[in-house]
Amino acid sequence: MSITRVYITDDHEMYLEGLSLLLQKHADVVVTGTSLSARHLLSRLPELSPEDVLLLDVHLPDMEEEDLIREIKKIRPNQRIIYLTLMRGTRYVHKLLKYEVQGYILKNATIDELVSAIKSVSDGSTYFSKEIDILSENDFRNTLTIEDRKVEEILSRREIEVLKLVCKEFSNAEIAQKLFLSISTVETHRKNLIAKLGVQNTVGLVKFAIRNNLID
Repeated sequence: MSITRVYITDDHEMYLEGLSLLLQKHADVVVTGTSLSARHLLSRLPELSPEDVLLLDVHLPDMEEEDLIREIKKIRPNQRIIYLTLMRGTRYVHKLLKYEVQGYILKNATIDELVSAIKSVSDGSTYFSKEIDILSENDFRNTLTIEDRKVEEILSRREIEVLKLVCKEFSNAEIAQKLFLSISTVETHRKNLIAKLGVQNTVGLVKFAIRNNLID
């Protein structure tokens, strides 16, 4: 039985410990170590085996992901890397592919899928979550997800105005009065916002606005 080696880096300690325990339940997977920061990983990297696959959280607080990849490649040019993330945006995936990352898997993946990803990358292949389409550069421009687009490309000026007022807890009637619209028009804008952004309710609208710096 061949053994697959993996080194994990994530800044959330409980998640890191839990993931390590789950992976080590597989007899053919060995977790060779963990780091809570990019800088700690870089300090340990020279000691690791070339066989180790690096499983990295995309967002580490002490270093941007692109800078981290560059530093890893300086120390070990052929290092195999899988990014573990919540982000589905195809633009983000393509950006990381330029730095020769071998895998990109979502944090909601099953442990079996994660093990398959680690084994594939360890064997010299690549692995990308089934929920992410890796497209050619030509197709990619026309298939951006919500995470990839600028707000102005998704929403009209009026929809952005309505969204901002929704986030300030104004009622439909109050929004209608402020924007000189009918209440039914405001209701239509709210429904369109929910449909366009793929959220379920006002809470989802507020979260989108926060992520995109629309709330003053």
